[in-house]
Amino acid sequence: GIVSAVPAIAVRDLSKTYEVPVREGGLAAALKSLVHRQTRQVEAVKEINFEVAPGEIVGFLGPNGAGKTTTLKMLSGLLYPSGGQCRVLGFEPFKRQRDYLRQITLVMGNRNQLIWDIPVLDSFERNRAIYRIERTAYQRTVDELTELLDLGPLLDKPVRNLSLGERMKCEVAAALLHKPQILFLDEPTIGLDVTMQRRIRSFLAEYNQRYGATVLLTSHYMADVEALCKRVVVIHHGQLLFDGQLSELVQRFSPHKTIVVELENEGSDLSVYGEVVDGVDGRVSLRV
Repeated sequence: GIVSAVPAIAVRDLSKTYEVPVREGGLAAALKSLVHRQTRQVEAVKEINFEVAPGEIVGFLGPNGAGKTTTLKMLSGLLYPSGGQCRVLGFEPFKRQRDYLRQITLVMGNRNQLIWDIPVLDSFERNRAIYRIERTAYQRTVDELTELLDLGPLLDKPVRNLSLGERMKCEVAAALLHKPQILFLDEPTIGLDVTMQRRIRSFLAEYNQRYGATVLLTSHYMADVEALCKRVVVIHHGQLLFDGQLSELVQRFSPHKTIVVELENEGSDLSVYGEVVDGVDGRVSLRV
């Protein structure tokens, strides 16, 4: 297909600062804070810049509290940026226009959108109504997602009767009923066993191939990232640390050790054990 020159996601100097209350412990401090509330500024995201091309799957990595979820919430229109700008499919997300919301989805592994006490299919039906999906198209998509994710036996069960892995498969399906072009995925495989993680990964790869969807994915599981993403963006303390090929990131941040070996026979070839850094006076340094 034709690759669009216009990025699907464009982030320029995007920032988010929270004001959080500060007070010491004790009753006196609590009473004082009722009258004179002290706050401090916390910069969750600090002037980050990146672009994602249509159809690209990008891993969005960093430790807890790095600003990943805050960024995804700004991109999906749940949070208003404190500075800079972001555009997704040409829209400003925080305006939350209907035409925008119909083309995106946000999946958060630790949040659920399915209704606890009713069958899964009834929750799907609710999403059909919210997104005003035409009945024939909806049925076709449900059939497709049911086949791809093996949901057949789950659709008639109340959500509370599902295992975590089964529920997550249904959550992902519910989030994709309206065939979004942009997927913001925040830890979609959190807490799942290895088999279920693999099932969801292969499904996401298939969805991306089939519909050319753009995916921004956060995950603590490197297997998710390695299986799905050629490119990764790394943030730390709200700042962009790295943006490039996953292979380059692995090379740059791999925890290598250098060992020095003293040889009796100087002619020995040690390159099979690691990268030979230097060799002087019968000593060889290896990076392993």
